[in-house]
Amino acid sequence: MTIDPSNTVLAFDVYGTLIDPFHMEEHLRPAFGERAREASELWRGKQLEYSFRRALMKRYVDFNQCTTQALRFVCAQLGVTISEDALAKLMDQYLRLPAYADVPAALMSLATTGFRMVACSNGTESAVRGLLEHAGVLQQFSGIVSVDRIRTFKPDPAVYEYLAAETRAAKENIWLISSNPFDVIGAKACGLRVAWVRRDAKRAFDPWEFETDAVVHSLQELTGKFDSR
Repeated sequence: MTIDPSNTVLAFDVYGTLIDPFHMEEHLRPAFGERAREASELWRGKQLEYSFRRALMKRYVDFNQCTTQALRFVCAQLGVTISEDALAKLMDQYLRLPAYADVPAALMSLATTGFRMVACSNGTESAVRGLLEHAGVLQQFSGIVSVDRIRTFKPDPAVYEYLAAETRAAKENIWLISSNPFDVIGAKACGLRVAWVRRDAKRAFDPWEFETDAVVHSLQELTGKFDSR
């Protein structure tokens, strides 16, 4: 597909798209042993569930608190007791998660082509800024659009309306790029263009009335999809 970079905004989801939340498995291993992977997956799932529930209930707390509460649930569910100090250290590690291996080169390539790029995340601006800086890719983004400013979570339509307002771009000129189908569907329902990063080849897309405009298995594939000639 041919896209004009001069009037196109690429809005990247962060957790699960640019940054790998499942890297926490290695930090969970001392407490959870052989169940560390299970704990990591449960933690991520519960983190998202809590954000969905809070958006629906209009009982906002920031994403860091959702993440902490989700970790406490994982400990209770798997019958593991950890100290408050250990919990704090795990949360600190969550603020230093690595980027996926394909991210730096792909972002540099897209930026060189002339696209305006922003991060659009459920995370707080400070957490997202720290993650992107730690990953060495912060300089590729012209801004960070955090839901924390409007006190709700994706896929609330208010998030995508806010993204359009913050970037001052027409919705049809904004591409939301995410590995999370709920995010892709939410943006598409609001009139944005969308690309699903299918990092897990076994994962199916939700069979809703909204379909993705592009599917890639890595961000490097995305650079090939966006032909700017």
